[in-house]
Amino acid sequence: MRHWLQGTLAAAILATGSLIASAQAQTLHIGLRQDPDLLDPTLGSSYVGRIVYAGMCDKLFDLDTKLNIIPQLATGYSYQDPTHLVITLRPGVTFHDGEKLDAEAVRYKLNRDLTAKGSMRAGEVNAIQSIEVIDPLTVRLVLKAPNAPLLAQLTDRAGIMISPKATEAAGADFGLHPVCAGPFSFVERVAQDHITLKRFPGYWNPSAYHFDQVVYHSIVNSAVRLANLQAGSLDLVEYVLPTDIAAIKKDPNLQLAMTDSLAYTGITFNTGNSAAANTISGQNGLVRQAFELAIDKQALVDVVFNGVFAPTAQANPPTSPMYVPEIVSPKRDIARAQALLKQAGVTLPVPIVLTATNEPDSQQAAEVIQSMAREAGFDVKIRTMEFAASLQAGYAGNFEAYLIGWSGRSDADGNMWQMLHTGGTFNYGHYSRPEVDALLDDARVYTDTSRRREIYARVWQQERIDMPLVYLWNPKNIVGMRKALTGFQQVPDGLIRLRGMAIATP
Repeated sequence: MRHWLQGTLAAAILATGSLIASAQAQTLHIGLRQDPDLLDPTLGSSYVGRIVYAGMCDKLFDLDTKLNIIPQLATGYSYQDPTHLVITLRPGVTFHDGEKLDAEAVRYKLNRDLTAKGSMRAGEVNAIQSIEVIDPLTVRLVLKAPNAPLLAQLTDRAGIMISPKATEAAGADFGLHPVCAGPFSFVERVAQDHITLKRFPGYWNPSAYHFDQVVYHSIVNSAVRLANLQAGSLDLVEYVLPTDIAAIKKDPNLQLAMTDSLAYTGITFNTGNSAAANTISGQNGLVRQAFELAIDKQALVDVVFNGVFAPTAQANPPTSPMYVPEIVSPKRDIARAQALLKQAGVTLPVPIVLTATNEPDSQQAAEVIQSMAREAGFDVKIRTMEFAASLQAGYAGNFEAYLIGWSGRSDADGNMWQMLHTGGTFNYGHYSRPEVDALLDDARVYTDTSRRREIYARVWQQERIDMPLVYLWNPKNIVGMRKALTGFQQVPDGLIRLRGMAIATP
């Protein structure tokens, strides 16, 4: 029997649990750092939700370990010309409710992404002017203009296909019982606790999956996640703190997988989202520049993340072809920060309320930032929120400064447009700069890497002046697993793909 380690850290350490017996090996237990938001690929926005989708919802395309785009529900694509993209679909695919996946279903989902109230995908696929059904297994996307990142968007939630019949029947409640076309189907969800999926017998590629059931456990406390992994109650933890790496490496029953990620963490300032934007920091770019100069980013990642993560001043990691090497984090400069505050004409100390999620590392990072900023003349108060609740506060503009991460996308547009463009879904602070909008739109048109990078360099030059988002660090993907778990392949986007994974039995 599995023994779950919950409650205080002391209880977690003292509890004991035997390793999974071979008879139980058909259930995979995965520890998540947060509780996902709504499980609706059109409306959802959390990274941990994407991890659940990876087991439940196939996409038109996926990414391999080198970030190459590969077919999944689609079998291929071709551009008839720069504004006509033809996608061919895999035959014989059914949704979890038995309905067929066909071109009409693709048209339905993409139109839903474009038009549904509260769609989080609209900015990702708004290059699409219309969707044409050529035949049951062929769909043509007619674009308003050439759009280089569109195919990459279809490797994520925009590319997830859902049953039109089930979606229409459920209406606003679809996310409570999602119906997709993946290897595992939804069984139940207990908020703040777990999500259970079961093997879908009608899946198009059954031999690639080796579990009857997958359970995703939401465990915010990193020490409790680690203790459950060590006790054998979890088979895999999707996020291991750098400070826990040594403990996993020395445990003979565990293994570690670590790679560069596409992600970043930063502080978004509310510059225009509701009355909450009417703050000193929200209305003065000099104050935001001073705030960045008050932070020693290298010291921050050294203290909180054992120096494993890297400081950054832009959204794309150094591994991205769109990384601009000239854009680097400034060294901490208290004197310069104080001079900027004096130039801004503000009264010291400058009050700032920093919203941070309730994970231990997020709290520690907020506290380090609080201490550093105090020396430059800031009075930072930390507001702690549960992750999904913090997202809702972000969308509503119920914040002044928001410490939040982005899990990253393979194309740079997915890391920038939605956060910095006027009306972007993840532009929590409603930053708006027409010059930046024009540059971000222009970059979508070109496929030439050097041309796009040149455009993005101009975006960063303006962003460094306005400072709506202070970029802090690029993390790594750090996954902890039982030694008996085989077949795991790590992709830089951090998603846990279940294909090929199995638990070796003695």
